[in-house]
Amino acid sequence: MSTARPSALLVTIAVVLAAGCGPKRVAQPTQPARPAPPTLIVLLPDPESGVTGRARVSNEFGSADLAVPRAATRVMEGPPGPVSAMSEADVKRLFGDALAALPPAPRHFTLHFRFESDALTDESTALVPEILRTVKGLSVPEVVVVGHTDTMGDSSANLALGLKRAISVRAVLVKAGLPPSTIEATSHGEADLLVRTPDNIPEPRNRRVEITVR
Repeated sequence: MSTARPSALLVTIAVVLAAGCGPKRVAQPTQPARPAPPTLIVLLPDPESGVTGRARVSNEFGSADLAVPRAATRVMEGPPGPVSAMSEADVKRLFGDALAALPPAPRHFTLHFRFESDALTDESTALVPEILRTVKGLSVPEVVVVGHTDTMGDSSANLALGLKRAISVRAVLVKAGLPPSTIEATSHGEADLLVRTPDNIPEPRNRRVEITVR
């Protein structure tokens, strides 16, 4: 009993002295660090083509391959977790807002031309209204028009012909009410064939203008 009193007294004195010396910073007990939440990685199909590629998730501890639609893995402090297929409902629940905020996928159109001409075929002329609707449906559209030719004739002449075709399509779009500043026209001539052919081979599928709307 006699040994307990001095200890209690010493504690009391220490508290009084601390109070007399002004405010002091009192050390708080350290809290254990919370582990970081796992990172969820999901492989989704391309919104434009619907094709699902492949992805490898790896770190210093291991790796996981994602190769099917909505394949998912979680990564925390060790190797990537087991791969599982996430349901469409879960994808929408977790990522719906983020996916909805993405800009729409680019649309691609191909228009074909008559031989050695900048006049569209009848089938391609019928596509023009759909192109206009697509462009006008975007708040800030950007349109790239690229002219192509087959291998008939000189390559420099074909470059000029491809540009002539691109400009003619651009003129159709401008006449329909699209601002000229939103449309870029250029030419690849015979340098980017859709169907590979030798020189001086007529190929209707190569006589085209490719339009990208984004």
